[in-house]
Amino acid sequence: MVETAAGALYTGITTDVARRVEQHRSGKGAKALRGKGPLTLRHQEPVGTRGDASRLEIAVKRMSVRRKRQWLAARISTDEARAVVEQDRTSITKTTYKER
Repeated sequence: MVETAAGALYTGITTDVARRVEQHRSGKGAKALRGKGPLTLRHQEPVGTRGDASRLEIAVKRMSVRRKRQWLAARISTDEARAVVEQDRTSITKTTYKER
């Protein structure tokens, strides 16, 4: 899972995380991430088969932003989790303000 400079979370699968993150950073990865840097790798998780990875990817992509951040916070250290939850609060505040 990669986070953009704006705080958006991108989920994808690969057999080589370092290579894929570098592709994203150099603009040769997913179009959704081009020009959104700097990019930060927030989470990587080994998963059994490619099918298992695809199912997990789909499940995460279907989550709301708030649920993704909760899911992520449950998988990382306490200090990192606080930062993720705080980012979620900031995102919610910005979204609420923009809607008014």
